[in-house]
Amino acid sequence: MLDAAAELFYRDGVSIGVEALCRTAGVSKRSMYQLFASKDEVLAASLERRAPGYAAQLAPGERDALTPREGILHIFEQAERLSAGPDCQDWPFLAALVELKNPEHPASVVAREAKERLQEAFRAQAELGGARDPGLLARQLMLVFDGASARAGARIETLDGLTTATVTTLLDASGVA
Repeated sequence: MLDAAAELFYRDGVSIGVEALCRTAGVSKRSMYQLFASKDEVLAASLERRAPGYAAQLAPGERDALTPREGILHIFEQAERLSAGPDCQDWPFLAALVELKNPEHPASVVAREAKERLQEAFRAQAELGGARDPGLLARQLMLVFDGASARAGARIETLDGLTTATVTTLLDASGVA
């Protein structure tokens, strides 16, 4: 059910109907409602299920001994690599936040939490790297990340080094060694 939901929500947006969701998942509406209170809960669960894999794809490996600067750049390098594939991995989280106007929607909450974890990781690395204002730099990095994700997800832009060059400029300006 969650695989079908992730595929449909990614491809068609969050406004898909329960019938289409159940048909694609090969389950009855009754079965869906036995597992989830609503379509909104299915969307939230599908995003929640995807979040750890998304974070793991961006993060350096445990054996990678990277400086804070290298760690931040690694995330953007991974995002660039992933954006070149058929599925821009960040797009479902960003799409949920953009498409759902209610910040209390269960899927909005899950997507916002994923974004907040990434911003906190940026802030922690910026602090370790000696940034003059780690909080501001983390917000700027999220702006670049989300903007790049939106443009890559909409197939408006290929990232090909664009985000890493932009982030390098931000890191230099912020004093991150």
